[in-house]
Amino acid sequence: MRIRVSPVPRLAGRVLVPGDKSISHRAALFGALARGRTEITGFLEGEDCLATLGAVRALGVEVTRKGSGHYLVDGRGPEGLTEPENVIDCGNSGTGARLLVGVLAGQPFWSVITGDASLRSRPMDRVAAPLRRMGATVVGRREGSLLPLAVRGARPLKAITYESPVASAQVKTALLLAGLWADGPVTVHEPAQSRDHTERMLAGFGARLAVTGEGVTLTPGGALHGQTVAVPGDISSAAFFLVAGALMADPEVAVAHVGTNPTRTGVLEVLDAMGASIRRQAPVGPGSAVEPAADLVVRRSRLRGAEISGPEIPRLIDEVPILAVAAALAEGPTEVRDAAELRVKESDRIRAIATELGRMGARITERPDGLRIEGGTRLRGAAVASGGDHRMAMSLVIAGLLADGETVVEDTGCIATSFPGFLTAVNDLAGSPAARAEA
Repeated sequence: MRIRVSPVPRLAGRVLVPGDKSISHRAALFGALARGRTEITGFLEGEDCLATLGAVRALGVEVTRKGSGHYLVDGRGPEGLTEPENVIDCGNSGTGARLLVGVLAGQPFWSVITGDASLRSRPMDRVAAPLRRMGATVVGRREGSLLPLAVRGARPLKAITYESPVASAQVKTALLLAGLWADGPVTVHEPAQSRDHTERMLAGFGARLAVTGEGVTLTPGGALHGQTVAVPGDISSAAFFLVAGALMADPEVAVAHVGTNPTRTGVLEVLDAMGASIRRQAPVGPGSAVEPAADLVVRRSRLRGAEISGPEIPRLIDEVPILAVAAALAEGPTEVRDAAELRVKESDRIRAIATELGRMGARITERPDGLRIEGGTRLRGAAVASGGDHRMAMSLVIAGLLADGETVVEDTGCIATSFPGFLTAVNDLAGSPAARAEA
């Protein structure tokens, strides 16, 4: 599928983005491991999170859809999962696959998980290696570093203190989940703090967690109980409209009920440093006991370049593609450093940003761990491609709204991974069918 994009002079209105992808994955998995029923509202019904629900069902858990984004998960408890009858397909979801390996590490049976072509090329050894140290058997392609993976869990697993070489919420969560079946405390230290949805949610479900400045420790033995989980809007999805609004909002664009967890708001801080006018308002609707949320209102602003590096990178890693669009149009250069993790996402995002925005006239220098974006560019319409990466696809659509002339974005079916209603939201704010899908 391709999307044909025409430039627009302004955006205005209110938009509701889908539920947070990270929280949706965790709500499904934690609910499956809890005793009793977990009721989830605002669940992201994108392909990634639906694949995780499919994995939960394959492990013997009953899942009932009550309405749009509304699910009941009848947990089986930590001892109640059953051997799947078939291979579990995680689709394009690195989060779903890596967290699931952590769950399977504690199950006394064999499971096999796979994914699409993109996911089968992404590194899994970052979770598989420490789980092997805990006693799980994880085998697969390239010495067990690529999907498909076969996992044979153990009980009990060995306690571990793990110094993670990367700040990764996926690694941290996989090990903490495996810790539910360990013979002692499991501790994870990171070089910088990654998003903390797992710590907040596992504690809410009843796990025995201790969080310090040095890391997080799970002590096995805490009983998990079903909860009510209200999933806020995904700030990674909101970021597309915050950037577009900062460049074109007239009079304003409001993104409703967005999660504002401090470990995820790096994008807001960078946009603030770039001069964007974004204010937070109390959201209308149901809140969450553990995850903060706000309505985010943005006005047209004069943006300037910024430096994006160091500890803030884990807090905005998924937003770098759309921030690159903002940087291309801002006054002055933007430097992105310490972001080598971008090379092992759904695509090599460093190369993709430099190549595809370069086709539109952006002046971008690719570096091993980031980018230099010169700024002051007048984007021009061009034929570009997402490479099957949903965040690249949506970033290129937003760039097309800002460009001179028509832009055609190829390979856009991947948008359904995280934001099935993206085009409708774009066109509603534009007040016209500015972005049109074609087979």
